[in-house]
Amino acid sequence: MNEKKKFMILDDKGKQVECEPLFTFESEETKKQYVVYTDNSLDKAGNVRVFASIYNVTDKGGELLPIKTEKEWKIIETIIESIQEESNKTGA
Repeated sequence: MNEKKKFMILDDKGKQVECEPLFTFESEETKKQYVVYTDNSLDKAGNVRVFASIYNVTDKGGELLPIKTEKEWKIIETIIESIQEESNKTGA
């Protein structure tokens, strides 16, 4: 069984939350690496919450940085929609 690595983040209240990476990618347009992840919590509609951050590789491993531009969010949303469409086609 292929178990995904998990990582901890601090939420906006300073509480540690375990997260699971869904996928990573590098944008040719921004030249940055991104990670899309979940804490497996549900929103009010019952959907699993998904988050995204810039993933900056450092000597000590990596750090998550906030996405600040609308352009970057559009790139990420396009990638997520593409993956969802592909998943729906294959029935995964």
